[in-house]
Amino acid sequence: CGWAGDAIVLRGDVNIGVAVALDEGLIVPVIRNANQKPLAALSVEIKALAEKARHKRLTPDDYSGGCLTLSNLGMYDIDSFIPIINPGESAILGIGRIAERVVARQGGIHIRSLMTVTLSGDHRVVDGAIAAKFLKDMKLLLEDPQKLT
Repeated sequence: CGWAGDAIVLRGDVNIGVAVALDEGLIVPVIRNANQKPLAALSVEIKALAEKARHKRLTPDDYSGGCLTLSNLGMYDIDSFIPIINPGESAILGIGRIAERVVARQGGIHIRSLMTVTLSGDHRVVDGAIAAKFLKDMKLLLEDPQKLT
């Protein structure tokens, strides 16, 4: 799930980096085996890793081995941005703010809460069509959060 030297590196686990902004700069702690954890456990772990980062208690193991990073700038009132892939990883997902927007649905005008996500992928590792399917599947899950449990 990454690129090193001139070869794809398969780690066997889904390890997700979560970008944390510090006064000294950005650090990306990694949630190990994220695919095996329920959403509530992921939320708790993200908060714990962010707190550990803010108090400078991360070990090198806490911020290495990620496959994909999540970078959220929504709290800064940013709608969208183009994130840059971290070295050794295969992709990064940029998450913008959630904002009410006017949308046309079924012949009517509605107000909906929407957000923009942007996926940057290393095409040596990730095929663009597969990345598009990932975004489509993620969209469907976010539109029906009960499927996330």
